Amino acid sequence: MNQYPAERVFNVGVFSHGGAGRTTLVEAMLFDSGATNRRGRVSLGTTASDTDPEEIKRHISLTHSVIPIEYHNCKINVIDTPDFADFGGDVRSAMRVVEAAIIVVDASAGVEVGTEQVWHNAELAGLPRLLFVNKMDREHANFRGALEAMIEAFGKRVAPLQFPIGEEADFRGIVDLLGKKAMVFTKDGNGQYEETEIPAELADDVEFYRQTLVEAIAENDEDLTMRYLEGEEISDEELHQHLHKCFEDGSVVPMVLGAASENMGVQPLMQTIIDVLPSAAEHKEIAEINGAEVELVADPDSDFVALAFKTQADPHVGKVTWFRVYSGTLKSSSSLYNASKDHEERVGQLFFSRGKEHISTDFVSAGDIGGVSKLESVVTGDTLTSGKKVNLKGIQFPHSAYTASVHASSQGDLDKLSQALQRMQDEDPSLVVTRDPDTGDVLVSGMGEPHVQIAIERMKRRSNVNVNLGLPRVAYRETISAPVQAEYKHKKQTGGAGQYGHVKLELAPLPDADFEFTDKVVGGSVPKNFFPAVEKGVRDGLAAGPVAGFPVVNVKATLYDGSYHDVDSNEMAFRIAAKEAFRKGILGGKPTLLEPVMNLKISITESFLGDVMGDLNTRRGQVTGMDTHDGGITVIEAQVPGGEIQRYATDLRSMTQGRGTYEAEFSHYQPVPQHLVEKIVAEHATES
Repeated sequence: MNQYPAERVFNVGVFSHGGAGRTTLVEAMLFDSGATNRRGRVSLGTTASDTDPEEIKRHISLTHSVIPIEYHNCKINVIDTPDFADFGGDVRSAMRVVEAAIIVVDASAGVEVGTEQVWHNAELAGLPRLLFVNKMDREHANFRGALEAMIEAFGKRVAPLQFPIGEEADFRGIVDLLGKKAMVFTKDGNGQYEETEIPAELADDVEFYRQTLVEAIAENDEDLTMRYLEGEEISDEELHQHLHKCFEDGSVVPMVLGAASENMGVQPLMQTIIDVLPSAAEHKEIAEINGAEVELVADPDSDFVALAFKTQADPHVGKVTWFRVYSGTLKSSSSLYNASKDHEERVGQLFFSRGKEHISTDFVSAGDIGGVSKLESVVTGDTLTSGKKVNLKGIQFPHSAYTASVHASSQGDLDKLSQALQRMQDEDPSLVVTRDPDTGDVLVSGMGEPHVQIAIERMKRRSNVNVNLGLPRVAYRETISAPVQAEYKHKKQTGGAGQYGHVKLELAPLPDADFEFTDKVVGGSVPKNFFPAVEKGVRDGLAAGPVAGFPVVNVKATLYDGSYHDVDSNEMAFRIAAKEAFRKGILGGKPTLLEPVMNLKISITESFLGDVMGDLNTRRGQVTGMDTHDGGITVIEAQVPGGEIQRYATDLRSMTQGRGTYEAEFSHYQPVPQHLVEKIVAEHATES
């Protein structure tokens, strides 16, 4: 593969709602550039982007793929991203390293949930956007309807650069509105087209949409606006130049169209990328050097600075790190410095790739994207340099919304589990692996139930470790609701030295702390040297309460009396006596089961407000606040018992057609309603 200066390198991400034809479009781009001699098909699992067995099996993209394409003496690094909301982490990491986003829209479906989500993510990332209306050849394809839906959803800055010649089965070409020329495609699927006169029946439509586009461009430049209002002709070259500026600042969102499955409109799209989208040389990347912010220049001769934005476990070459170079050049068989970990790394053979194909290269220079294997310390988000302490902004991954417990099937699997989970987390940082300190469960948290399930399936296949997934055990607690006194005398005679310990305890509810131990023994009925043993015995009793064996909290224990034996009393005897006295006291103090309560912050569109509020009521939730934000988003704040929201990510997505999101954090414990206690106790007994 040829090397290109940053001025001729274009890094773009391709995003869409599921089924809009994003991967099919990338396949057509590969074919039209001459990189492949046939177009792969998602249904057959033969695309360059989707190479993982799970992707081939499910016919969806589960991770992003970097696909370099050479076209008209330029290089377009296309990052094909997952279209399923659960894999939003890869969408975020792709958006971090590209100059522009291409959002693919189904001509018959218009703006869908996934379209809105990737638009929102691109907005947060400050990325300019290009809309590609796909499937213009399909039944119910509607250019005007799709355009109106996009203007309604994204504003009047959406402006078409092209107009279709025909729709549905009659779709056969496009009109370039700025160039005022028609392109009619051949029917053999090779992507070629013939330039012809604009059909007479389209003249009025073409003129209307062209004037709309010119107005959108002109209104962002005062001089251009005056010339347009005065009726002065503005050249195509000027319009393209100003469109480029408008695209970069987001004041105009161009829209192009085609039919990727029939390879129509793909070559004009690639030319639009080169003509309108910013090159890698125009990217403004800010780095922190010695506490000061410095703008990096895409100069191959300057100091090397890059960002690792993806790590993958390749079965043939091991761990692969993908990086975007912002300045300088990295050479094969050299070294680099991981500034995020303060660690030197040896660099082996660098490469570009198209799916499974690795294309060796001697170097990767400023503006480009490359890969390297076997970097030990590097993980996603690390800054790579030639030796200086430079910090680049990392990658902000979305919050986890679903958690599952992972249990090894055998001792052999348990021995391999920790390392396998670490590799899984390195590859997808939006997955979080923790251990519950209360239950001891290993927990894996992700964007949703499918996200965790697919990640675990991939881990099982790659690491040959068998595990079972389940819902995490809820960390219930027990306490008392009334003060009580209890005593226990531990007396044991075995022929030699005996054991004697006699303890009297007062137990009282302690709302503001987990546990407190005090003493008020008078007269020496229990010697002070046994007080620590009594406290240890009480703490032993905290481990498992009488209701269902959950830990006991919110209790104050006071040693107020007892007795001892000059010969037979010892620390162990008093420890045992204290534990048994505590257990008797808990039983007599009206024991209560406590459940964890979570603070929820739920973001939804207003149309789903009633459904979500009703569902919260069924989960025993209490709404504590509500606020309306820009874009018609309503944020509900509520408190809900933790046991009621274990599958809330899946349920909320179902209720809101995929538009709802939420964040949860622990708030406090509260008593479980009495009618639910027996059910929880029975379930815990089954688990035990």
